[in-house]
Amino acid sequence: MTEEMNMDEVKEYGEGAHVTGVVTKVEEKSVTVEIAGAPFDGVIPISELSSLHIEKAADAVSVGDELELAITKVEDEAYVLSKRQVDAENAWDSLEEKFESGEIIETEVKDVVKGGLVVDLGVRGFIPASLVEDHFVESFDDYKGRTMTFKIVEMEKEKNRLILSHRAVVQAQNEQKKEAALSEIQEGDILDGTVQRIASFGAFVDIGGVDGLVHISQISHGHIESVSDVLKEGDEIQVKVLSVDRDAERVSLSIKDTLPGPWENIEEKAEVGSVLDGTVKRLVAYGAFVEILPGVEGLVHISRIAHEHIGTPQEVLEEGQSIQVKVLDVNPQEKRISLSIKDLIEKPQEAREENFSYEMPEETTGFSLADVIGDQLKKFQK
Repeated sequence: MTEEMNMDEVKEYGEGAHVTGVVTKVEEKSVTVEIAGAPFDGVIPISELSSLHIEKAADAVSVGDELELAITKVEDEAYVLSKRQVDAENAWDSLEEKFESGEIIETEVKDVVKGGLVVDLGVRGFIPASLVEDHFVESFDDYKGRTMTFKIVEMEKEKNRLILSHRAVVQAQNEQKKEAALSEIQEGDILDGTVQRIASFGAFVDIGGVDGLVHISQISHGHIESVSDVLKEGDEIQVKVLSVDRDAERVSLSIKDTLPGPWENIEEKAEVGSVLDGTVKRLVAYGAFVEILPGVEGLVHISRIAHEHIGTPQEVLEEGQSIQVKVLDVNPQEKRISLSIKDLIEKPQEAREENFSYEMPEETTGFSLADVIGDQLKKFQK
């Protein structure tokens, strides 16, 4: 304070008064300010500089800064001042309006603390870990200094309590995307998607803000035991929209409908005369159905199972059995394939002998076969 100041210009300030001060000195734990018209300077303790914890005063202010301050105490020809108190008073009214309107606030993350993030909105704002993202975050270390958007979800001025959420912003944005996507998706559309989650009954696929379900029966033309045998989270795939229920926000999808059908070019994949590996799928009275390609089954008629006569296919085969078959006929129009097992099995000795001509025993009576037949004919002629 200059000694030349006219005594008429000197103003007396009491506790609670708001003043404007200019920073003249910045020390590690305090700041000195000159207050226009005051008889002496004021001091701001480091704890009163910000609503957040700071290590040194220079982190918050610099020499020459003009600050709005509140006098908290007058002692020893000095004013004890608070910047934090004025900032909070100015902030609460604005924050209350933002809370009531649901306005989105954009601000910088000032600190990462145990349990969440901290921002400075004139008052200390806290974002619990559970309200940072809409997914699990293992570490928030790289969030400090990041500018993010928030909504106020809880506030109590009396307790100086301000809780914010970034997750609420993300969820609101996702809901808007979902509504827009649902209005555009049509049955029959072929879309790109990303596998989001695997379940025992199918896979949930993100198709641009909307999660649709691919039932396990719609994943492949062939039978699959487990969804995870075919898909994993993060897979980029194509899907066909089977149905859209906008009221229930449900979309049914198919992967197999985007793939070539199992019977496409079947005559090339299962040429007549070729030998293929197969699996017995069903046994019926008239034969066995064998899967020779994913989604393609052929029939081995009971007469083509074994060389010897069998009463039922179960006498020779069982469901799930791996076998080799020969392709006898292919009818792509009717989606029928005729197969044979016995054509790949060597005919037993006794079966071969059944086809031989009748032979006379090595020991003979001296009569020829013609003689024997001739004698028999003579008996009928008498």
